[in-house]
Amino acid sequence: MYALSYKRPETISEAVDLLTADPDAKLLAGGMTLIPSLKQRLMRVTSLIDLSGVTGMAEISVKDGVLRIGALTTHHAVARSKAVHEAIPALASLAGKIGDSQVRNRGTIGGSVANNDPAADYPAALLALDACIVTDRRRIAAADFIQPLFSTNLDDNEIVTAIEFQIPSVSGYAKLPNPASRYAIVGIFFARFDDGCRVGVTGATSCAFRWRDAEARLAVELSVSSVEGLILKAEDLNSDLHANAVYRTHVAGAMLEDAITQALET
Repeated sequence: MYALSYKRPETISEAVDLLTADPDAKLLAGGMTLIPSLKQRLMRVTSLIDLSGVTGMAEISVKDGVLRIGALTTHHAVARSKAVHEAIPALASLAGKIGDSQVRNRGTIGGSVANNDPAADYPAALLALDACIVTDRRRIAAADFIQPLFSTNLDDNEIVTAIEFQIPSVSGYAKLPNPASRYAIVGIFFARFDDGCRVGVTGATSCAFRWRDAEARLAVELSVSSVEGLILKAEDLNSDLHANAVYRTHVAGAMLEDAITQALET
């Protein structure tokens, strides 16, 4: 590590002012990605702006068919929340599968969403649940927010304050986890709404995306059998030391069937 300053604002506006004043500053939420990057000298910052002193950013509420989760809510809190379990049980299950207990007790949903790791779990849920990312200055639809390779639609010095999820009639999430990191080699989030089904995929490409072919089949018949044999196109998928593209095509199909099974058995 190296010398840097540490600041703990009490309001979002104060945090924005600190970011604006120092272009090399970084926000600190759970620190599950930021701190390792600093320790390995993959990143260098002049100051850390710790958001933990900002009140009202770790609240969970349900209103008018929308589940709202504050950005500083930990994965553990999402997984254990009665409100989340009652509204979207698959989202609680997803949060409980992130990393290990240390990561779940420190990492935050806002930090994960803002980081937008291509293999993170939440992005699949963002797309499947037609989520809205709320910031200090606007609301961004998940489809517009997510961009390839750790990129998002956030402007400079813009801060995620909450995420709002549409509540489906049923949902399910299944993933094949990397045995070391627990990131998704492929993860599938399935959700059914009155106007149709949505399927979010993570871990397969440079960013999460909706599986439109799966959604089309499920629109005709909502069953596991309707998607049997459906695979993603291998030329669009990641290949790495954990899994090649062809393997991911088959994993995606298996995880889709598992997610639908979970949803229909809820």
